[in-house]
Amino acid sequence: MTSSDAELTRLLSEARNWAAQDPDPATAATLTELIRLTHDGDPAARQELADSFSGTLQFGTAGLRAALGPGPNRMNRVVVRRAAAGFTAFLTDAVAEASPGTRPRAVVGYDARYNSAVFAEETAAILTAAGVETFLMPSALPTPLLAYAVRALDCDGGVMVTASHNPPQDNGYKVYLGRHAVEDSGRGAQIVAPYDAKIAAKIDAVGELADIALAAGGWTLLGGSIATGYQTAVAALAVPAHFPARELKIVLTPMHGVGGETAVAVLHAAGFADVTLVTEQAEPDPDFPTVNFPNPEEPGALDLALETAARVDADIVIANDPDADRAAVAAKDPDTSAWRMLRGDEVGVLLGAHIVARLAAGGSGETGVFANSIVSSRLLARIAAAAGYAHEETLTGFKWIARVPGLLYGYEEALGYCVAPSLVRDKDGISAAVLIAEFAAAAKAGGKTIFDTLDELYLVHGLHASDQLSIRVADLGLLDAMMNRLRVSPPESFGGSAVETVTDLAEGSDQLPPTDGLLYLTRDLSRIIIRPSGTEPKLKCYLEVIRSVGSAAELPAARHEARAALDGVLADVREALGL
Repeated sequence: MTSSDAELTRLLSEARNWAAQDPDPATAATLTELIRLTHDGDPAARQELADSFSGTLQFGTAGLRAALGPGPNRMNRVVVRRAAAGFTAFLTDAVAEASPGTRPRAVVGYDARYNSAVFAEETAAILTAAGVETFLMPSALPTPLLAYAVRALDCDGGVMVTASHNPPQDNGYKVYLGRHAVEDSGRGAQIVAPYDAKIAAKIDAVGELADIALAAGGWTLLGGSIATGYQTAVAALAVPAHFPARELKIVLTPMHGVGGETAVAVLHAAGFADVTLVTEQAEPDPDFPTVNFPNPEEPGALDLALETAARVDADIVIANDPDADRAAVAAKDPDTSAWRMLRGDEVGVLLGAHIVARLAAGGSGETGVFANSIVSSRLLARIAAAAGYAHEETLTGFKWIARVPGLLYGYEEALGYCVAPSLVRDKDGISAAVLIAEFAAAAKAGGKTIFDTLDELYLVHGLHASDQLSIRVADLGLLDAMMNRLRVSPPESFGGSAVETVTDLAEGSDQLPPTDGLLYLTRDLSRIIIRPSGTEPKLKCYLEVIRSVGSAAELPAARHEARAALDGVLADVREALGL
């Protein structure tokens, strides 16, 4: 027998054993058919089977995320049961250590993707069987509502079954910690190290699938009051006493996700009555039929929303991703009279400046910290400093931003905004939408656009222009090779400006834990960050240039100069990477 024959025999045996224990007849049938086709020599079936059993899905960034299907390298009921059992064991031990005699408490939510409800109910059954007081969300609801429930219900943990903005074939398992299970600044936030490794170890220690107990009932199915509580609290973020304008024509798309009903209810309750939903994308649909990729950042994803906005003569478009933890904004650019989507950094600094104005208008003298990820714009730091607030940079990922002690506002350039940390210790596209509507309405009432507001920030703090380059690779080893190339042969300049400092983020610092990445700062303050993606086979490059602007008349030339500088930096990044 050749090694190839032996490998095939092992693969088929492993797959048959999996199919025999699979509690889901659909995935068991899929697997049985793959086994048959592979046995008959179908190369495509063998490749799919080999990939499905190529390893165990790793519990990493906030949890699990992968394509649905049979096998240990896919999202399915076997993988979810084992993850739930491991998380339950971790939660039970953590609470027993922190507060002996206290019964652990957890809440489980889910979106409208395929199998989300099944994964959520089985998680609730496993938690309950282990003695955890468990709450199950009443229906498919946004991720921010689950994060809100962890805090509102004073839970020790939370699980959200969602794949956020991933393709239709995917699903995921996102974990939050609270109360006795985590330090106070992380209560209600996604997990970070070392909790991820501790939970992963508990999952690895789970025994036979048949030994995982599932309760037939006993958890609490939450009523509508949890959603009502969230809607009321988020709508109350709007402050009509200080920002009374409400005349704003909004087009909203939930992008076939679960945020539409909640977002409309919140905007209406906050006083924004003129909200038009994009009809074709208004209802949850796990196939996401009108978009190639259900991510507002993707080209073409907002086409239907922009068509609707043009038809109803809207002032602004707000788009949530399918689980509504992100928000995108589009408006008509007065320079071109064309609709364009704002970059995440643009929305992030507009929200930051608006929150500074809200704090000043309230006169409470509240202190706290503004924060953004290290790959986001440096403009928020300047806005915060000018207003007398502290500012922190964190690693990429909202799990880090949400943990900043004393957080008042945090954002990341990938369309994530936390505008109310006391309510939701995570990115929240719905509460962000309320404050986006508030500052857009205020600008309109003052005879301005949101682009005018951006320009005012640039006049005070300098024009900050950013861009990104993502390089997808077929072999993850290429990412290491690219990073090694940069470390061995560091670039001397970018865009014609000499590199003055190089920071190897893998070494860590007093401010940041170690992470694989390189940060370059040039003489003209251009910043280049190159890092492997934590969730995809990509090398990601984040670029930002700053240009001083003396007057509004200088802005067009400054924009042109900044764009030329970014193009020069992009060319040098490609050359440095050998592309």
